[in-house]
Amino acid sequence: MNKAKKALLGTTLAGALVVSAGFGTYSWFTSETKASGEITNGTLSINHGQDITEKVISGENFAPSQLKFGDWLTIDNTGSLNTHLKVTLNQSLDKNVPIGKYKVGYIALKYKKKPNGDTFQAAKQKLKNLFEGTTNEAKSLAANEQGEELAPGVYAVTGIVSGNDERGLRATSSKDWVLGDGTNGKFWRIKSDEYIDLTFGFKLDESAGNDYQGAKYTANLNVQAKQTDGGSQYESK
Repeated sequence: MNKAKKALLGTTLAGALVVSAGFGTYSWFTSETKASGEITNGTLSINHGQDITEKVISGENFAPSQLKFGDWLTIDNTGSLNTHLKVTLNQSLDKNVPIGKYKVGYIALKYKKKPNGDTFQAAKQKLKNLFEGTTNEAKSLAANEQGEELAPGVYAVTGIVSGNDERGLRATSSKDWVLGDGTNGKFWRIKSDEYIDLTFGFKLDESAGNDYQGAKYTANLNVQAKQTDGGSQYESK
């Protein structure tokens, strides 16, 4: 009798253990969600960080009343960010005579698709016209801050950056001139798919005397680029 009770009790306990073990195998409805993200910095690059190989001006045997043009200089936004430019022309003479006797003008073209040769010829003629007449005041083709549309999709600005005025006559043998600062003007802001081509004209005033003989005139162009976000201003000298 005791053996029968023990056997029955053991069977009951075994069944209870099986039922208890079964509670741990039940599954419940579940759900989960995730999120991720990343951001890649843009790039700011002009001409892939390389210097322009074309010349602002070159030649020899320059003389009073002569007009000479430099090469076309291309400024290419090779980065992914829009940028505004500060374009500065530095001029110097190796003689201690006023550099204001050199009259310097420029024309700049902004475009997405490179213009044809006729457009470049028309632009150079516009630049040549700046040296005619008696005034040396800065002129501009720009009817607005974007520039004049010289050809479809091609905008132009031009001006005299230095010349034989009273300030120039009193100037030293070196001078910096800022052509454009895109902080406040649309022309000197270029998008990642835009270019600016720029060329200069140089004329030595007819009144330049013998003290200019043998002088070497040097012109250097410096182009700085910054992102267009507010606050990215250039320091003024």
